[in-house]
Amino acid sequence: MSIDGAIDGASDGMIAPRRAPIGAEVQRDGVELRVWAPTTKRVEAVLDPGTRHERRVLLDRDGTQHWRVLVREAGPGTRYGFLLDDDPKLYPDPGSRSQPDGPHGASEVIDPRAFTWSDHEWRGRALRDAVFYEMHVGTFTRAGTWRAAAEHLRELADVGITVIEMMPVTAFPGRFGWGYDGVSLFAPYAGYGRPDDLRRFVDHAHGLGLAVILDVVYNHLGPDGNYLPRFSPSFSSDRYETDWGLSPRFDGPGCEPVRELVIANARFWIDEYRFDGLRLDATQDIYDFDADHEHLVSALARAVRDAAPERTTLVIGENEPQRVELVRPRDEGGMGLDALWNDDFHHSATVALTGRDEAYYRDYTGSAQEIASALKHGFLYQGQRYAWQSQRRGTATFDVDPTRFVAYLQNHDQVANSLDGRRVHQLTCPAKYRALLSLVLLGPATPLLFQGEEFLASAPFLYFADHEPALAACVRKGRGEFLAQFPSVAQARARLSDPAALETFERSKLDHAERTRNASHVDMVRTLLALRREDRTIAGDARVGLDAAALSDPAQHALVLRYFGSAPDHDRLLVVNLGPSRHLASCSEPLCAPPFARRWRDAFSSEDPRWGGRGATPTEQDDGWHLTADSTALLVPEPDPTPRFGPPEKKRSSDTTTSTEERR
Repeated sequence: MSIDGAIDGASDGMIAPRRAPIGAEVQRDGVELRVWAPTTKRVEAVLDPGTRHERRVLLDRDGTQHWRVLVREAGPGTRYGFLLDDDPKLYPDPGSRSQPDGPHGASEVIDPRAFTWSDHEWRGRALRDAVFYEMHVGTFTRAGTWRAAAEHLRELADVGITVIEMMPVTAFPGRFGWGYDGVSLFAPYAGYGRPDDLRRFVDHAHGLGLAVILDVVYNHLGPDGNYLPRFSPSFSSDRYETDWGLSPRFDGPGCEPVRELVIANARFWIDEYRFDGLRLDATQDIYDFDADHEHLVSALARAVRDAAPERTTLVIGENEPQRVELVRPRDEGGMGLDALWNDDFHHSATVALTGRDEAYYRDYTGSAQEIASALKHGFLYQGQRYAWQSQRRGTATFDVDPTRFVAYLQNHDQVANSLDGRRVHQLTCPAKYRALLSLVLLGPATPLLFQGEEFLASAPFLYFADHEPALAACVRKGRGEFLAQFPSVAQARARLSDPAALETFERSKLDHAERTRNASHVDMVRTLLALRREDRTIAGDARVGLDAAALSDPAQHALVLRYFGSAPDHDRLLVVNLGPSRHLASCSEPLCAPPFARRWRDAFSSEDPRWGGRGATPTEQDDGWHLTADSTALLVPEPDPTPRFGPPEKKRSSDTTTSTEERR
């Protein structure tokens, strides 16, 4: 049928292959609308609603659970929504590419092909080159937009960052939020700018040598503005429930359209916005136990690779139970992800930095042995009992490359999971923080910095979410209940910032003038990342192995990490002391031994006055080893002027021992 210049079908050649199973897609002869509504009896599109040009178009079933129509008199910029059966409410398109007025408003037709890209030579970043930088666009600058954020990308590239990890940007309701309650899977949040502003951000990043990956949430959709269940009641599963509500239906009867939709969304970000990969949030809550098909996490990783075969893409996972099969190859029964966040390292380092072991930190001591083990093996809990959860936790990782674990001292979750959202450098002494940051940036794991960490940002990062009053009250209550696991916070719960307050959001914004005020710290980070990039052994080009161990010390303050190189001069030694200065007249740890005919020379110290340190003595001296308090030193071999083997020295005339010649 035809209404007001629209048609519900098209001749051969009129419809180009779709880029996604639902949504509005610009075609040669108009705009094709397609929506998944399996139980609906009638679907009507309303074009330019609320204007004098408003018109309606009926959609037809296309032989599946979907409805479609080709609208000739529509194009980029056209606003539209859907009426379902006799429901008078106008619903936005669940596959919308743009929600200019938020997830409750009308959808907008977007043509991704209209943007002119300049990154034709871009081939991505490999994991071995990755230095991640977690960014929340709304608080990264005062303006809180992609355009404003793009103005600071050169500063990040200059310091040595290689991969921007952007927190979720799918549309959510309100003026501000973390993004983990997104509801419009294909529509970027309008508060950050237009869709082409996001494309421009990615294009500019690529021109500076920066990859950009996107944090995505597939374990749930937000509680406000999620209209998918209205179109498709079978979208949510009745078998599983996550910490945030019902799980999408990824297994069991009727799961195929849900899986198709989410896998298409993973391809969408790589295809239409040229992201260089994804970070999958809380994969433990992506429930898929059907052995008859590929696990959804594996299928998502495959979709990302297939969407950009000409460039390197990265898929990173968050997994609280620490299931190592996520990063194992598919032919070994794994899911093919590139790396996993390592909370074990973070928790141990936090205890070492702050001395606080409340709540989920209680199973960590922050000892040198813990940190050394995390550097060598990734996870600390690999199947042992975990007292906080009263059960076993983790899986064995002994054969997994350390680069497949992402190490960090702070991220959005861990900074905000405190009374006042203070950064970890504000909770410990500067020297200790510099020491552990140096270890993260020179260590074998893939490092991640949280936004502003490179210039010692003073702004807190708080939990903020702008919901309608009833939901905001629930969020406020839930936030207090979550933080009650920390006894110190429970005693001061009245001081918790209100997540719904604009002030909470505004306080979390960075002040980039601190980049200049704290230039010495920026220089240290730049120096460390240059070493990580340019030193052949640390970068991995000349490395043939690594080992780590705690030094003999009842207080467990000191550790060493040895990179073994392909030649003696390629060995590198990191010496970390998180306690007071120590002198070791002798050192029984074999990892401390220099290569043959060499001795160690300090090439870097986190206590160098250039970074604000108080100075450091050379580590290896004739009278033993000197460990500077709260410091990390990088040692490199140099020729030893004193040979350790050779003919004995001739006895001096004053020697009292009778020589062989004298006896004759």
